[in-house]
Amino acid sequence: MPTLAAAAAPVLAHQSTLRESNLAVVLRCVCASPEPVSRAGVASATGLTRSTVSRLVDELVAGGLVDEGTARLAGPGRPATPLRPARRICAVGLQVNAAHVAARLIDLRGEVVAESRSEPDLVGSDPARALGLLGGHLAEVLPAAPEHGRIVGAGLALPGVVDASGERLLRAPNLDWRDVEPVAGLRGQLHDIPLTLGNEANLGAHAFAQPAPGRRGRSSHFVYVSGEIGIGGAVVTDSLVQSGLHGFAGEIGHMPFRPGGDPCPCGSDGCLERYAGRLAMTRRAGLPPSTTLAELGQRAEEGHAGSREAIELAAEALGVVLAGVVNLLDVPTIVLGGEIGDLAPRIAPVVEARVRARVMAAGWMPLEVCQDPDDVAGATGGALVHLTQVVTSPAVVLAAGGGEAC
Repeated sequence: MPTLAAAAAPVLAHQSTLRESNLAVVLRCVCASPEPVSRAGVASATGLTRSTVSRLVDELVAGGLVDEGTARLAGPGRPATPLRPARRICAVGLQVNAAHVAARLIDLRGEVVAESRSEPDLVGSDPARALGLLGGHLAEVLPAAPEHGRIVGAGLALPGVVDASGERLLRAPNLDWRDVEPVAGLRGQLHDIPLTLGNEANLGAHAFAQPAPGRRGRSSHFVYVSGEIGIGGAVVTDSLVQSGLHGFAGEIGHMPFRPGGDPCPCGSDGCLERYAGRLAMTRRAGLPPSTTLAELGQRAEEGHAGSREAIELAAEALGVVLAGVVNLLDVPTIVLGGEIGDLAPRIAPVVEARVRARVMAAGWMPLEVCQDPDDVAGATGGALVHLTQVVTSPAVVLAAGGGEAC
């Protein structure tokens, strides 16, 4: 048994460990800055010496992770060379939902380089068919990668439960998929680009929390609601998605609104998505299932009684369920994403009012309901997860040569 002194002995950092840590600090500073920053600016922001920053920046530039601009005078002293995240480093974001398929190529600045999408009906679909459509979109965006660029990974957003390994979809009720491994179906397009899977709402929440690698968004603590045919959700604290012990956290759509109410494909009844999901709302409104929520909102504006009633019930259901979430987790912001975001101007005041009426601490917290304007945020998040890993561990990327060459 070790002595107390032995157990308490400090673990000394090796020089290589310190270098790797400082590389991440410098790259994160460059990526987090909304405007190009100089070496002197990085040194000031990080507390590292100018000589250390200059050496690390040279390494990041040589490795293709940082771009240097033209030196310019910004005050007394030597000209400053502006630094920005490199555009040649990219990742692919993919998304399959019951009503759309999308692929996006995003660079280290968080900018969309290319996009391809379609809106098929995939309710109860064959996974091979959906993956074939996705592969076609993937083949459209990959050639748009910058010349001599590198793709560091691909992230696929799916509307269901993904296993902790990020390789297998366990269940997606609205697609009627079980135990699906998409890697094989996309290998012909991806080649050696690593693919990971994630829950659509979790990845959408990641994109809202960190809209560019290393850069925080407008809110650091929020509940994300992704509304399509079904309803997904995610909880974010300190800009990080909380996935839970097994990766299954955030299934807001299957929290009860009316126990004993409408049966749900998940096997339960009265679930939130049976009242606030698109198919549930269009059915109550007496409209075709292909009706979008934007169209449903327009019909309500034109005085269609069924549409108004369906939207009012959805807003009530969201308010009741989300009040429980806020009471439990003490998060001040609710973000409406996906298709349900199209109804945000109409339902946000109702949802906020219901939440305020039911949250015990509402009088002492700044509650807000807002919209995520990105309609394929899951795809965006799928790419950003891989790009964030570049910012977190640039030494690994440099050692590997940057990723899959284009």
